[in-house]
Amino acid sequence: MERKKILFVCPYPFDEAPSQRFRFEQYLSILKKEGFYYQLAPFLNLKAWNILYKSGNSFQKLLWLKLSFIKRLFLLFQLHPYEFIFIHREATPVGPPFFEWAVRFIWRKKILYDFDDAIWLEDPNEKGSLKARLKWKSKVKSICKWSYKVSCGNEYLTQFAKEFNKQVVLNPTTIDTDYHKELKVPNTNKITIGWTGTHSTLPYLKPLIPILDKLFIEFDFELLVISNQKPDFDVNYMRFIDWNKSSEIEDLNQINIGVMPLTDDIWSQGKCGFKLLQYMAIRKPVIASTVGVNEKIINESQAGFSAKTEKEWSKSIVKLLTNNELRKDLGNNGAAYIKDNYSVHSNKNTFLSLFE
Repeated sequence: MERKKILFVCPYPFDEAPSQRFRFEQYLSILKKEGFYYQLAPFLNLKAWNILYKSGNSFQKLLWLKLSFIKRLFLLFQLHPYEFIFIHREATPVGPPFFEWAVRFIWRKKILYDFDDAIWLEDPNEKGSLKARLKWKSKVKSICKWSYKVSCGNEYLTQFAKEFNKQVVLNPTTIDTDYHKELKVPNTNKITIGWTGTHSTLPYLKPLIPILDKLFIEFDFELLVISNQKPDFDVNYMRFIDWNKSSEIEDLNQINIGVMPLTDDIWSQGKCGFKLLQYMAIRKPVIASTVGVNEKIINESQAGFSAKTEKEWSKSIVKLLTNNELRKDLGNNGAAYIKDNYSVHSNKNTFLSLFE
């Protein structure tokens, strides 16, 4: 029997971006074992990726974007062998959905459209700007309509997609628990509160700093920030680690408590709680803003606390700072919950169902 062929059309190079790694890249070995054939077609190559989000190099950035668009155009003439075109987020970062339209109406291929954020909304930091207009956010609705199936990371996203497509699959962002696991690290007397994320989510952490400032007067702890960019604030209890793929699990295991503050807005409603899943997979208790799927994950897992006000954040942090047994119990709860609900193994059949 001929193997089903899949082309993964995605924004970023392989093994570089969290959304791709945890939405589909960690399932590629499973697809191979199940007899599928696949290829990846990122918009950006590694050289372009390495300069695009750094300051300066404007000419090189424009050149790489132009070359990337040309590459996308030529890709349209290479789709014949594939039964499924899996599009993660979008085929191009700006402009109309010319690629998706051609896939659906010229090639008549089955589009599997996947997203894990409220990508139809303007980013709050870009609202009304030229950059926001160029991103052409309205195309998300059109791509949903044209798709064979839509794969969404949480209930909030699926409710949106169901307005435009009848075949919507709740396909949560998951953790490879064979890789993402607890490691033994040297014991220290200082409790470490940890946060990890990309430069784009660093602004969510900033409102937590005044709360930690007050607590640091009474309690001895450190804040460990793991990111691809150093925060624009500096406090004497903070330690920064530049995110590194080769050491990400060892670095994350240095924390004792994981935090995920968010702003309460429609953009954050689309978040899939991935930071929580990372912390819980390595048996760390969590505290998160009462926004979107966060509350559901914490209530179901019993792995920590949700917080809305400054008082709730302070109370939750103090509880975990001062009770080692509580941290251990909540951490065990979280790890068990991830294994049963948000692991690659538990979600394998859901992911494979996209290609039926």
